[in-house]
Amino acid sequence: MSEPKDLIVEIGTEEIPASFMAGALAALGEGIEKRLRAAGLGYSAVRTMGTPRRLAVLVEALAPVQPDRKIQARGPNVKAAYDENGNPTKALAGFAASQGVAPGDLTTIKTPRGEYVYAEKVVKGERTERLLPAMLADTVSSLSFPKAMRWSAFEMSFARPVHWILALYGKEPVRFRFGHIESGSTTRGHRFHSPAKAVAVGEASRYVETLREASVIVDPAERLEIIEKGLEEEARAAGGRVLADRGLLEEVTNLVEYPVVVHGRFEEEFLALPKEVVVNAMREHQRYFSVVDDKGRLVAAFITVANTRASDMGVVRRGNERVLRARLSDAKFYYEQDLKVPLTERVEELRGVVFQSRLGTSYEKVMRFTALALYIGGKTGFCEGVAGDDPAAFLADDYRVRLAAAKDSPKEYAALILGRACVLSKADLVSGVVGEFPSLQGKMGSIYASASGEPAEVAAAIYEHYMPVGASGELPASVPGAIIGMADKLDTITGCFGVGLIPSGAQDPYGLRRQALGTVAVILDKGLRVAIDELVDKALDLLAEKLTRGRDEVRRDVLDFIRERLRNQLLGRGLSHDAVEAVLSTPWFDIVDAVKRINAIEGFKEHPACPSLVTAFKRVSNILKGRRIEGRGPDASLFETDHERRLFETGRRLAPVIEEHRRKGEYKALFEALASVKETIDAFFDHVMVMVDDERTRNNRLLLLHSIRSLYISVADLSRLVV
Repeated sequence: MSEPKDLIVEIGTEEIPASFMAGALAALGEGIEKRLRAAGLGYSAVRTMGTPRRLAVLVEALAPVQPDRKIQARGPNVKAAYDENGNPTKALAGFAASQGVAPGDLTTIKTPRGEYVYAEKVVKGERTERLLPAMLADTVSSLSFPKAMRWSAFEMSFARPVHWILALYGKEPVRFRFGHIESGSTTRGHRFHSPAKAVAVGEASRYVETLREASVIVDPAERLEIIEKGLEEEARAAGGRVLADRGLLEEVTNLVEYPVVVHGRFEEEFLALPKEVVVNAMREHQRYFSVVDDKGRLVAAFITVANTRASDMGVVRRGNERVLRARLSDAKFYYEQDLKVPLTERVEELRGVVFQSRLGTSYEKVMRFTALALYIGGKTGFCEGVAGDDPAAFLADDYRVRLAAAKDSPKEYAALILGRACVLSKADLVSGVVGEFPSLQGKMGSIYASASGEPAEVAAAIYEHYMPVGASGELPASVPGAIIGMADKLDTITGCFGVGLIPSGAQDPYGLRRQALGTVAVILDKGLRVAIDELVDKALDLLAEKLTRGRDEVRRDVLDFIRERLRNQLLGRGLSHDAVEAVLSTPWFDIVDAVKRINAIEGFKEHPACPSLVTAFKRVSNILKGRRIEGRGPDASLFETDHERRLFETGRRLAPVIEEHRRKGEYKALFEALASVKETIDAFFDHVMVMVDDERTRNNRLLLLHSIRSLYISVADLSRLVV
């Protein structure tokens, strides 16, 4: 038998966007592994590699042949296989012939469906080179991308047009087609350093080295290491260190095939710009790394990663310096012009900015979520005394006078800070710098607020209200920033649902999932005791004229949407599924309280009474499920047994105790008190038949169980626990 050999598959393309690379390589590797496992082919490792012009997967030590397999084929039932004398019937003979075995070689096996005749045979494993063409063609054609292209008149689609496919098993080409492209044994090197049309790869195991000789570093991990080392060296040469930016590092790694790191300089005058503007101008537009000194201050230098090594790298350096100079000059011009207009004057310009065609302008949105933020501030006790204020009043000329007068009234002062930050929070959207560098929204608003003499709390809240910007992003440090962010996000979520812009599948153009997760994260981080259903109701009131769907339907959909995000977040924290479901199937709108209940349930699971108590509560829920029970409570005069009376008295005694614990949020004590019903409820079920024929007795016993269920159902549906 021949030895295992390496398999290399490379799809050569025009330049693939850097953001596609990680997902594409993961899908390629997973696709190959899935098909190899399904075929029973062994291997030692699967490595994915790629550059902007290629996606590749290397399978090391791939077995040359499938293992032999023993298979069983089921034939007729024994009764149909043999006649009354035990002789084979035509049905048995036909089955044996179809399997290529003699009737005497068949076996009889008992199954849950009866006794059947089986044929057992060994299927010889297929050679790997015969399996690979279909397997590889299927893998390549199954790859998907955030956006795919078609080109010329060809039917297939890919991230970018495909120009070649390399496929070698050991030294032998694996022939298959992807559209009009036929695989072969050659690749292509660096576009400039190795312009030859085709580079022969003699053997799969030499793939990486062959491309290295053609000036392509195909392993992203190796390219990243080269870039990191180059950044350190060039930063030292520039008199500082690299400003850490993992995202940019990974992006640049996927933009080059042969990394060459070089640093350049820019004029000191640009350091007068806010640090964020300079860093953003270099990062977002040019993919340059910033350099800082030992105190974190910007140095008038940058580092770039080129894809070629020029004979004179000075030419490359000067070219990049010239491009950056123009970019920073633009930023300087916009910044200086922006400073000439107070932030308050920009709010009016938001009337000309459409937020969403059916939800109105950004000005309308700001007025809505300012009112919502003040409502949240009042509900959480952060501020008060502004319920009747028109949001536009926070732009009035007397604002600073009102603020100074409120110094001795903390909650009124907080309201003025909150309202002012709200109405100014989107004003930077119409500034020149944000128009040029959109990712600086919020940050520039904060800078311009400070420059306009706004209180530090206002400037901070303007910046923070966008947080978190990702699933694990930084959260607002201040309460005003947290409240404004919640209001903004809830207005967007409720508004979009209200006009039918509801996320489906992977489609979420307004980022509503992210905004719902952000809202939940902020509430939990700040411990805000506020009912989310009341906030949604207020948002719906403010959006009343915009809604194109029924209010009740929108309310239900929005709350279900937020609850699902909350569920996912809690499960991601490691909380058990049953405890989460037990609470989220009851009133959960006070999210901080809901999490407290879930944590208490996790502890209650260790209580000795928990398993049997949960079993009893499951019986209660099952009996009551789907039944319409008439009456406000059980009638003690209708009880026929002491077990009914004891359960009734236990419930009546526990009800005020449990309500007091619930009111105080003492859930550990609540569940421990509830555990005391265990023996009484067990005795009830052991000695009392609930579903008797007599309607009055039956209904009274159902009312009794309903009263017991009401002890806990507003806190958690304990019948959902798995113990």
